[in-house]
Amino acid sequence: MVEPLFKKKFSATPSEGSFVELDAEEAKHAISVRRMRVDEAIQLTDGRGLRVQGFVSEVRPKSLMVKVTTVTQEQSAPTELTLVQALAKGDRDELAIQAATELGIIRVIPWQAERSISRWDAAKAAKGQVRWQVICDEAAKQSLRVWHPQVEPLADSQALTKAFAEFDQVFVLDPTAGHGLASQKAFSSRIAVVVGPEGGIDEAELSQFEAAGAIRVGLGESILRTSTAGVAAISVIQAALGRFD
Repeated sequence: MVEPLFKKKFSATPSEGSFVELDAEEAKHAISVRRMRVDEAIQLTDGRGLRVQGFVSEVRPKSLMVKVTTVTQEQSAPTELTLVQALAKGDRDELAIQAATELGIIRVIPWQAERSISRWDAAKAAKGQVRWQVICDEAAKQSLRVWHPQVEPLADSQALTKAFAEFDQVFVLDPTAGHGLASQKAFSSRIAVVVGPEGGIDEAELSQFEAAGAIRVGLGESILRTSTAGVAAISVIQAALGRFD
């Protein structure tokens, strides 16, 4: 059985043989949903590479104690993948970031595209960022990843264009592009994948992005939904990098 992973804020890195308390919502989930019992194996992480392995030593009404057996600080992946996901109606954008997290992204930028049907005002943007972070954290824990994606504040097209300077390569998914992502000969260490909304990316935005150095790429003949396009693109990149070997 694979040890379940829970997230915890550590004031200091624990040592082997020490005891750590898991409380609040994570403990509630461990006790009520996962039905963790004394002596069962468990893992904890801060979401920034720390993996603490141990076993449950005591179960309390609202918390549980973990005896630490192993402490490891894992390095992040050599290639950092960022998903720029346009807001979409329903839960399609949330499905996208969930699956992309499972595939190894390290950062998410919510994008208010010109053609996005879903619109976030200031209050909704703050709540949306928190919700997306929870989704990413849950997907990372499910995948036993100890590096959890960081969800950035909502960006409009102008702010997003400026952010392109932070990356070595920016791939904008566009079914009308002249070449596919799989034809890319090499990938750099900091990559962003830009996924548009249901109606596609506006031509003015495409031109603006290209002027800032972004590369338009396709994903074959099929037109993919906004919920699956980013997942497909990240899979192509990860396969090229040998992550599935």
